[in-house]
Parts: sequence; structure tokens; C-alpha cells
Amino acid sequence: MVRVSLDDPLTSALSPPSNETPEQRAAREHAEAEARRTSDAIDEQIRQERIALKKKKKPIKVLLLGQSESGKSATLKNFQLQYARDQWLEERLAWRAVIYLNLVRNVLQVLDILQQAMSLTNRDKCLSPSLTTADTSDSEEEHRSHTTAYKFTDKHRLLKLRLAPLRTVLVDLEKRLGPGSQEVYALSLPPSDPPERNVRTREFGVSSSNGWKSILDKLRSSREASSRHNSKRREAGHDEITDVLVGCRDDMKSLLEDSVIKQILSHRRSRIEDSSGFFLDDVDRIASPDYEPADDDIVRARLRTVGVQEHRFNMELGQSLTSSTDRLPLDAEVDRGREWVMYDFGGTKSSRALWAAFFDDVDAIIFLAPISCFNETLREDREVNRLEDSLQLWRTVCSSPILSKTQIILFLNKCDILHNKMKRGISVRDYVPSFADRKNDTITVMKYFQQHFKDIFKSCSPEPRPFFVHFTSVIDTKATAKTLTVVRECVLRQHLQNASLIL
Repeated sequence: MVRVSLDDPLTSALSPPSNETPEQRAAREHAEAEARRTSDAIDEQIRQERIALKKKKKPIKVLLLGQSESGKSATLKNFQLQYARDQWLEERLAWRAVIYLNLVRNVLQVLDILQQAMSLTNRDKCLSPSLTTADTSDSEEEHRSHTTAYKFTDKHRLLKLRLAPLRTVLVDLEKRLGPGSQEVYALSLPPSDPPERNVRTREFGVSSSNGWKSILDKLRSSREASSRHNSKRREAGHDEITDVLVGCRDDMKSLLEDSVIKQILSHRRSRIEDSSGFFLDDVDRIASPDYEPADDDIVRARLRTVGVQEHRFNMELGQSLTSSTDRLPLDAEVDRGREWVMYDFGGTKSSRALWAAFFDDVDAIIFLAPISCFNETLREDREVNRLEDSLQLWRTVCSSPILSKTQIILFLNKCDILHNKMKRGISVRDYVPSFADRKNDTITVMKYFQQHFKDIFKSCSPEPRPFFVHFTSVIDTKATAKTLTVVRECVLRQHLQNASLIL
């Protein structure tokens, strides 16, 4: 038998006082009524939030994959430029420091090459006359024959002195873009070159804990503070870095126009104009007191992505979605306001282990493969050909069981650089023996590489699925806009089909 106490402590605590006056009772009842109204309002707010959450469009998740310097970040910026214009405009001026960084690195790269050639020339002049060709390697002898032909003058020594302040500017820019940054070191030339020509170059990077979006936010905040507190000259965006660049403008132009430097770059087969973030051709425009980044400048600007960067934006109207006659029409309004989540991954060999953790519940993968890199090696591993590495990466992604139902879109990128290489007469068969006796022109090479990627896709996919491929040059914003319109429709259609919203 269970004994129940009639003196329930909870009931006693909630009961009104026995000696409560009418005024006290009225005040108590009013307070209780207010508490009930507040509680009911909170319950209603929670109910409405639950309803809104159910109605909210599921975000579209897209991964950008590919080796380092394949164009992933440039593709992301193109998406933002076309479909998240407000966010793009907010960040525009913050990119100026990044473009300055790219320009300064271009100049210092040429200066380092000039300095090395001058040092080797001076060293060769001091060698003993008894040193014969038999005492040197073929590559050393070939290199020495080039250096002795260079006619250095006081102009070259003066250029080095006058452009020396840019080294301080580089440090200042890296500090401004930090602190979540790191420098990535790599050999700038393949091992087949003479040892003394292998110089270590540094590339500014951003870490996964402080991505380039965070850096832009920091730059925007500092600029707004400068506009509020500093003089009109500071408000216009002028600072010491701008002043140095303006002062060095003519010397920077002379650096690339100099015939001897052109000769050195040609002998070294250095095509710095093909590298990411090349702005040396735009010195007049960028090293100007009133410079503001253009859309194309921002897309071309390079900051090395390290780790994984997540970017969220709500899709604006942008361009109308296309539709073919054999498909249900898709209006751009279907996607208006929908959140897209895009992941930009570092593409170095050490970063790729992170990719698989993001494969679950992904709507689409855009895989970027630069087909101009058939005669290049990886920055982090000079023994590995970039094209072979890209094909192996493609094979790994296509064969993943987790991605068996995921839409994969291939961008065969940097077709503009490929075309320039074909015009210079670079032979594909010298680097890709299977190319054999095919015609060495841009169209033939593009189709040949496309077939290679298609064969891997068909043979490695766990389940049959359509093959989507686009030839791109993602720094060309106008051409890329058309491609992204098709890609956006393709991804959205698949997303809606998976959600059983369309057949």
C-alpha cells in the first residue's frame, strides 16, 4: 500500500497566500496572465519558425574539384559575379590589395630571374680559362652559352635598385592579408635544369581556418574605418603601397619591355604571362592613384586556397535559364533566393585527403582539368606531369561509390593558354606519345583530351550516367557566363528531380 501525503509541497508553493488581500490577488492574476501571453507568444514563434524551416528551399551543394591552379576559385568567382551580384559589389574594392600582391609578385619574379642571370654571367667571367667543355655537363654548357650572350648595362643594375622597394611592399601586403596565411615553397623549375637555376619561389596562401572570404571582410572593414577617420586622400584609397606602385610604374613597364630580359625569359622558357594572377601587362592601369578593380581583374586575381573554403550565397535572378524543346522549361524564378553552398578545395596532393569527407549529399561536382598543362609538372612534385595527375584525379572521382549517383560536370579549362602553346609550335606528341601523328592544332588536341576523359568516365563510373563537358577559359567572364547558365540549369534540374519536384 502506497501512502500519499496530502501536503503536496508543489501545490503549497503554487497556492496563493492565505492572507492575500484583494489588491494583491488582482496584481498576481495580472502577472500570471502576462506570463501566459509571453509563453504563448514564444510557442507561436517556435511554431512559425518550424513551418518556415519546412518551406525553406533545400540548399544546392556543389563541390569544385581539381588540382592546384586548375581554375576552381575563378569558377566560384564567376558564379558570384553572375548570380550574387550584390555580394560581389560589396567585395570589389577589397580585391585591390590582392591584385597589388599579384602584380608585385610578377615583378619580383622577373627581377629574381634577372638577378640570377647577372650573377651567373659574372661568375662565368671569373672562371679559370683552363675550364673546358669536357669539364661541364651539356645543360651547364648550354646555359653558359646563353649567359655569355647577355649584354647587361647600367640600366639593368638601376632597375634592380629602383624596384627594390617592392620587396617591402610584398611583405606589407602579406601582413595586410594575414594573419591566417602561410607561404608555400616549391621549386620553380623542373629538376632537368641546372641546379643553380632552381630557385625557390614563394606563393602567398590562405589557410582553411581563415579563407580568402574572411580576408576580404577584414580588408573591407579596415577600408571603411579609414574612410571614416582619415583624410580625403585616404578615403580615396591612397596609401603608402599605392604611392610606391605609382612611383615604380615606369620601371615596372621597362622591366618587361627590355630586350635583354625578353631574351633571358625566352632562353629559360619562362612564360610568366601564362601563370595565374599575371597583371604585368596592366601596369599602367593598376599602378594608378584612382585604380578600382574591374570584374575581369577580380576573376583573374589569385590567392592560393589551402584546405577547404565554404561559400554560401542566395541565388539572384542573373541571366535567364535556358531550356531546350525536349525538356520542361525552367524559369530563373524557380531558383531565385535559393541558397547555394559551394566548396572550393585546395588542390595540392596533401590537400586531397579532405575531399571525401564532403562527398555525402552533394548535388553536383564541377571538376576542372587544365588541358594546357600537358608539358608542365606539379608545383609540389616536379616528377609528376600535370595532365597525368589530372587524369588520375578524374579517375578517382568518377570511380567513387559514394558519388555513383552524383552529377559530375567536367570543365576542360585554360583552352586559351592551350591555343597560345599551339601557336608557338609546342608539340603535344613530345609530351604525350599516344598523341602520335595527329595534327598539332588546338581543335585536334581538345578533342583528343576530351575523348581520354570521356573514356575514363564511362569505364570507371559505378553506374551509367550522362557525360557533361565544357571547354572553358574561366578568366573570360563573358564566355564563362554562358557556360554557367547551362550548368546552373543542369544542376537545378537534377536537384529538383532528386526532390521529386519534377519528373
